[in-house]
Amino acid sequence: DPDMPFVPSIPEDQFILVEEGDPAVIPCRTSDPDAQVTLVNSLDKSIYALYDTKQGFIGNFAAGSYTCKTMVKGVEFKSDEFLIYIIRATSQLPVEIEALKTVYKTGETIVVTCVVFDNEVVNLQWNYPGKVKEKGLIKLDDIKVPSQKLVYTLTIPEASVKDTGDYECTARHATKEVKENKKVVITVHDKGFVDLEPQFSPLEAVNLHEVKNFVVDVQ
Repeated sequence: DPDMPFVPSIPEDQFILVEEGDPAVIPCRTSDPDAQVTLVNSLDKSIYALYDTKQGFIGNFAAGSYTCKTMVKGVEFKSDEFLIYIIRATSQLPVEIEALKTVYKTGETIVVTCVVFDNEVVNLQWNYPGKVKEKGLIKLDDIKVPSQKLVYTLTIPEASVKDTGDYECTARHATKEVKENKKVVITVHDKGFVDLEPQFSPLEAVNLHEVKNFVVDVQ
């Protein structure tokens, strides 16, 4: 089609996620398999890369904006703009779950944190007793220094006994079929309590000048 030398691309094709060190495909395909295509960056500088008419340009590209150009009967045409994002991702998925405490009283705020290390883009889901009612508030902190980690914090305000149960986070890798899940058990009591377990009898005898210890376990 001389009026449309570049095959139209869908929005999903214009945002390209690439792991560090991996090759990428910039999918500017032509309707004429014999067309001469040039790849340029955001500074309009030509970039050398292998071109496949059925796929597009293939190579290791820096993060940034790229556009393809071709000539048809002396008229220059440009493709859509393609944006490459370089992400840090390891083949493993190190995940840790943390809770400041695992026993709460009614009315207190439950806080559970799930941390994903060395991966910039993951899909993380929480499962917890109050999920159906969407009781939890979720916050994400993307920390780059001194090392890459994603910190997901789940907060349950005004906890009740019904919030007792398993708190589980499941992380899925952005580009690989890898997932990891961690779990912590949280208990919520209706009210606070103290258990006393004296390790002596109601009546104890002691000799004159004898030193006697009375031990009580307090929980």
